[in-house]
Amino acid sequence: MHKAQDYYPECPEVFLVSLARSGDRRAFAELVHRKQSAIRNLMRRCCNDYTLADDLTQQVFLKVWLGIRKLREAVAFNGWLKRVAVSVWLQHIRKKDALGSAGEMTGNETPKHDTTGMILDLDRALVKLPETVRLCVVLSYHEGMSHSEISKLTRLPLGTVKSHIRNGAHQLQEQLSAYGNPSEVDKNDRR
Repeated sequence: MHKAQDYYPECPEVFLVSLARSGDRRAFAELVHRKQSAIRNLMRRCCNDYTLADDLTQQVFLKVWLGIRKLREAVAFNGWLKRVAVSVWLQHIRKKDALGSAGEMTGNETPKHDTTGMILDLDRALVKLPETVRLCVVLSYHEGMSHSEISKLTRLPLGTVKSHIRNGAHQLQEQLSAYGNPSEVDKNDRR
């Protein structure tokens, strides 16, 4: 005889969120299984350090577990999850600044997994951007968020977000110019 938990992998996400909000750990584990690679990838893009990205991802899901009962609507889970992830990243930046930027990234770090040369160069170029600029660029280009969504998520003024994205895109374009003329880096400036 099958248990309800046996069907969690096939369940709609909203159903799993509702179950997790009521304390169902297996439903939450399924949500983590579904979302962890996206959150880890977001963190990796922000910090260019696989180990740190894993640690920050764990922090995100711990905060999500501790706060999921406060989530008002299950359909808002994805946006809330992204807000928690950005909050964890911003906390990390503030903590790192408080430590005097000990162990500052230089841009010479390389991912520990095999990647193509262009992705490796993009990761190196991203690390050279200031942290808040990098966050805005990653959220815009990698996560596909609009400028207003990024502004709400990061609590930065809309003009600052637009400026960070435009300046970051131009810096990346300059650093990656060896790959030829990119297909309109400024296309996100219309948002």
